[in-house]
Amino acid sequence: MKGLYCNPGDQGDVKFVSQETNVPTIIGDHQVKVQVKSCVLSPVDFKLYEDLKLEKEQVPVGREIAGVVLQVGPKVTFFQPDDEVVGILPLDAEQSGLCSVVVTDEYNLVQKPEKVSWFEAAAVIKDGLRAYTALHTLARMAAGQTVLVLDGAGPFGVLAIQLAHYHGVKVLATALSPEDQRFLEELRPSVARVIRVWDSKEDLVDSCLEETGGLGVDIIIDSGVRLYDEEPEAQRHYPHKHDLLTLLSVGGHWVTTEHHLQLDPPDSHILFLKAASLSFLNDEVWTTSRAKQGRYLHILKDVMDKLCTGTFRPQLEDPVPLYEATVSMEMVQRKQTRKRIAVKL
Repeated sequence: MKGLYCNPGDQGDVKFVSQETNVPTIIGDHQVKVQVKSCVLSPVDFKLYEDLKLEKEQVPVGREIAGVVLQVGPKVTFFQPDDEVVGILPLDAEQSGLCSVVVTDEYNLVQKPEKVSWFEAAAVIKDGLRAYTALHTLARMAAGQTVLVLDGAGPFGVLAIQLAHYHGVKVLATALSPEDQRFLEELRPSVARVIRVWDSKEDLVDSCLEETGGLGVDIIIDSGVRLYDEEPEAQRHYPHKHDLLTLLSVGGHWVTTEHHLQLDPPDSHILFLKAASLSFLNDEVWTTSRAKQGRYLHILKDVMDKLCTGTFRPQLEDPVPLYEATVSMEMVQRKQTRKRIAVKL
């Protein structure tokens, strides 16, 4: 049985290799053996592995899986053989999600609704978790608020918009290209305003303040931030941190994905004057710490329910066969795709 693994190079290059791996013959008391039907590819964050002291010579690739339970441990209570399940393998998993069979704890999985496809279930599980973490856990979203979703046409941005709409929140979103703008304008329920950050004539701060009557937005979810005026070309569409502080409302919440965000004393003073808060979005905490295991599983189940009812509609490329997984993963790692790529097993 083969799985996909990656070797981080000394110069920052990454090599993806397919290699033979063995399934444990004996499974633990609370473990489940799953036949994988679909695995969705996401970039590997080597810095996170290093920070958590989980460095390995070969890091397993593919953690969002959907499949059928083959065998359960003697103390497993959540599942039985032949159950259809979906989940996220933890960072310390030894097996790649692209193995035909994986063994994992029952606490990493939830039931997959029957009428949901394998590919959609695996594609929505991680981005849905991120959207819930950002909007519910960190920002305490409430009906009637206004949220700004930066890069609204990305896989995570789309689900954040759909979740906000479901809870009666007014949504503003940025588009990085004319294609993204067309996509966002065609979304239903509709986005209140699509802000063209690719167009130098349109200003992010002015657009948001105009749309909110000068009060600012209650919640900001970013996809990266410019810390300095001179940044690489790849970050030209990222907003400057001062712009986000300016358009944040009194009592607002800024949820950032920027690992190295630096706030100078004047920046902190603006947050103080607005009684606003800043939170860092790291959805991996749910599996690295078991402190809120019940809430984590509740979120995963709710994500599946919203996929089943059509609230969540993930952005998904056509499923690719296993032999194309290496090439597809290289594209994902270089962030050359705008939709999720699911591998069919």
